[in-house]
Order: sequence, then structure tokens, then C-alpha cells
Amino acid sequence: MIKLAIFDLDGTLLDTIEDIAQACNHALEECGCPARQLEEFNGMVGHGIFNLFRKALPEDMRNEEMVRKMHSCFVPYYREHICDRTKPYEGILATLDILAENGISFAVASNKYQEGTEQLVEHFFGRYGFRCVLGQRNGKAIKPDPGIIEEIIDEIGGISADETVYCGDSDVDMQTGINAGVRTIGAAWGFRSRKELEAYSPWLLAEKPEDIYEAILRENKIKA
Repeated sequence: MIKLAIFDLDGTLLDTIEDIAQACNHALEECGCPARQLEEFNGMVGHGIFNLFRKALPEDMRNEEMVRKMHSCFVPYYREHICDRTKPYEGILATLDILAENGISFAVASNKYQEGTEQLVEHFFGRYGFRCVLGQRNGKAIKPDPGIIEEIIDEIGGISADETVYCGDSDVDMQTGINAGVRTIGAAWGFRSRKELEAYSPWLLAEKPEDIYEAILRENKIKA
């Protein structure tokens, strides 16, 4: 029986890449660095905001002073433009509707910084009442450390790892689910390749969001 679906945010629930790229390029330009091409960001995101900056900066400028400067330029700009081009992937809202109708609880476990994670979830998914929304926070290990999944399960209470699935679009997400002892769902529509997800033998490799509710309802022996 599956009672809880935990989702990654960027590349899983939301297509955020253009707004992330725009904000990161703004920060790069403010720091006197060349902008990156949009397609480069698919491989840069997913490891937390500071690692994004380290990857985006020119190799000879990847020091902690520049990372901090990038952060100070990125966050205020992104806060103002976080929803300019970001949107839920096609089929996500319908999938959440069906899961909610069948009593499945929702949570988010993201490597996006906490403020941005909360802002996006509230804007796009506020009506669903996500039980827990966690992003990158000071003093907390980022994915693939399983702590974020364990913290969500503990905070919600009454649900075990065996009753939980974790859905994400990257190798980091698959590793996180494995480390936490929950079933994993690979989101093949996200920022990374299908091959990257397949390498971790997920419980489900979802080609489209609708595959998620079909698999969960089937597991719970509920007719769609």
C-alpha cells in the first residue's frame, strides 16, 4: 500500500530551467563572467544552489568568494522572476488530482534552497496541501543523503518507508530514494536522460506523469 508520494521539484513537478538559467546568467554577468547557454543548465542543476554556481562559473574563478557573490546576485533576482517562464509539466496537475482523490499524501524533497522551494510549491500547488515541503537548508545535508526523505516521513508520522514512493528526474533522486529505502519513480520528462534513470532500476520509469497515478492505484488495487 502506498500512502505518501514525495516529489522532487525542478524537472519533476515543474519545468523551471529557463528561469533558473536567466537568474544564473544575471548573476554571472554581475560577477563579470560570460553567460551560459540554456542547454548547459540541464546538467548543472540538481546538486544544490552552491554547486550550480560552482559549475556555472569559469573554471579559474571557482572559489568561495565568487560563489558567495553569485548567491547575493542570484537570489534577489530569482525571487522576482521565479515564475516568469516556470510551469507544471503537462499531466502533473491531473496526476495530483487523481492521487489526492484516492487519499495519497504529498510532500516535496528538493535540493533547491528552502525559500525558493516554498515559493514555487505555494504558487503552483497551494491547493493540494502538501504535507511537508523541504529544500536545501543550512546545516542539513543535500540529496543524495537520505536525511530529507527520512525527515519528511518522521514529520508526517504514521507512514513507513514501505508505504512511500519518491519521484525525481535525476541520478541524485534515484540515489536518494535507494539510500532512504523507499521505492523510486524516475521522471523521464525531466532535465536528465532516460538512460541515467534506468541505471538505477527504479520501481517505475514514468514516461509521462499519468504513469505515476496508474502505477500507484494499481499497487493499491484501486481502479483508475
